[in-house]
Amino acid sequence: MRVILADDSVLLREGLTRLLDDAGHEVVAAVGDAPALLDAVALHRPDVAVIDVRMPPEHKDDGLRAALEIRERLPGVGVLVLSQYVEQHYAARLLAGSTEGLGYLLKDRVSEVAEFLESLERVRAGGTAFDPEVVRQLLARTTRTDPLSRLSPREGEVLRHLAQGLVNAAIAERLHVSLSTVEKHVNAIMDKLDLPRDPGYSRRVLAILRYLES
Repeated sequence: MRVILADDSVLLREGLTRLLDDAGHEVVAAVGDAPALLDAVALHRPDVAVIDVRMPPEHKDDGLRAALEIRERLPGVGVLVLSQYVEQHYAARLLAGSTEGLGYLLKDRVSEVAEFLESLERVRAGGTAFDPEVVRQLLARTTRTDPLSRLSPREGEVLRHLAQGLVNAAIAERLHVSLSTVEKHVNAIMDKLDLPRDPGYSRRVLAILRYLES
């Protein structure tokens, strides 16, 4: 795949470039600030942009705001946010739209090379890849009555795995249960959260996103 890297750490950019090259991918640009990222994405139209949250020029949430702009202007470009922390406000805005081709991992994931590359492939293919800690912090933002309290502990565990973008078969393997058991849990989650059965909506996405915004 064709990838753009955006991080103000030269060492991290070089390390990720080598990792992706060794895996057979092409890094078409590696930049250190948000304006350069937007220019590079417009020029190269990569399959995926891997973006840090905190970058110049303001060294705050410039990367995440650039990710939002990329999602609005070029929805065909996959976005994988790779950060040391969860910036909750803009992350919730990012997840409030379509989650196709979207991921948010904490940088500790890079130490698990195979999982990182699998997450990158999933985002390129239009799937999702969310670190469970990211999901936990975003779900904790809501001040409304928490409908997740209706879920059993096992259903809550299944929901967390759904939020990471895993399919039912992968969840069954992680939890060491049968596929039919996972399917029953998923159906129970959708019903307990009172999610609409309208075919125009993804009930899986709604289960994660419905209560993210404060």
